[in-house]
Amino acid sequence: MTDIATPQGTDMPDDSFAPTPVAPPRRSGAGGWARWIGRRILFAVLTLWACSIIVFLATAALGDPVRAILGKDFGTSPERVAALREQLNLDEPVISRYFTWLGNLVTGDPGTSIANQQPVWDLIGSRIANSAVLVLISAIVMVPLAIGIAMLSAHYRGRRPDSVIQVILLTLAGLPEFVIGILFVAVFSTTVLHVLPAVTIAGGGRPPWTNPASMILPVLTLVLAVSPYVSRIVRANLLEVLDSDYVELARLKGVPESVVMRKHALLNAIVPGIQVIALQFAWLAGGIVIVEYLFSYPGVGASLVDSVRNSDFPMVQALAMTLAAVYVGVNLIADILSILFTPRARTAISS
Repeated sequence: MTDIATPQGTDMPDDSFAPTPVAPPRRSGAGGWARWIGRRILFAVLTLWACSIIVFLATAALGDPVRAILGKDFGTSPERVAALREQLNLDEPVISRYFTWLGNLVTGDPGTSIANQQPVWDLIGSRIANSAVLVLISAIVMVPLAIGIAMLSAHYRGRRPDSVIQVILLTLAGLPEFVIGILFVAVFSTTVLHVLPAVTIAGGGRPPWTNPASMILPVLTLVLAVSPYVSRIVRANLLEVLDSDYVELARLKGVPESVVMRKHALLNAIVPGIQVIALQFAWLAGGIVIVEYLFSYPGVGASLVDSVRNSDFPMVQALAMTLAAVYVGVNLIADILSILFTPRARTAISS
């Protein structure tokens, strides 16, 4: 075989001197998760900061708080007017007052109640615990009940049981929570049955759950006010998943329909439902205001109504920020759970 001569003056590239391609550095899964969670926490903090501005400006825009507190005694007691102005820092500019209040709030000192002359946290600490127990019990009942109704409705899709369930859910969704509560009181606490107390009974400073019977109606009211929305969203997601190819393949393999519903359809349909459940949890944090006041439940809602009535601005601000913190926290947890239950989202964050 003859060698092919290289033309003179032409340099052939030598692969031995070519630079070796370097693969781009891969981010570790833990690092991706840390960055994503850090961003979400930062957004949550910024949201709470925006809420603090709105709450402070809203209470400041209501007018002179001293005049609202004293009422007719505003012009007759200048000493008390001066004391209240000093207590509320009204002699300072609005921006200075805001940052003073925000700094105290961040450090755990939301101020002193004007109506009771006691630290706000001492007054609302037990109320927050009572409301948390009410929301937790309602959620424990609501989530499996709503998912179970959605599964039953999806199983009988297009048949009479499904139609009856949808009519009932739409009817309950159209009723405000105070209407549901009043109906429960009329049925179970008056001459109709009279088997449950109409108001929460908790004497001697004891928590309300020491008398479980008095908590049944508030819990049922919250459950029936929230469950229809969760059931309808989960049912819609279940119907979409049940029509997918991999569910049809599972049926062709002979997998029982109950197993298909639980292991194949529900696990894939619950991810969009997590956001809806989170929104309903957040609604529970704010919706308890009416329900607690209706049943005289000693929680955040009743305390907020009393504070507004008494023009107790430090209490109103602290309670409003507590509800905002619960709302933001629940949505943050829902985002994390949605990522954990979605493999593609987990891969995108980790890569």
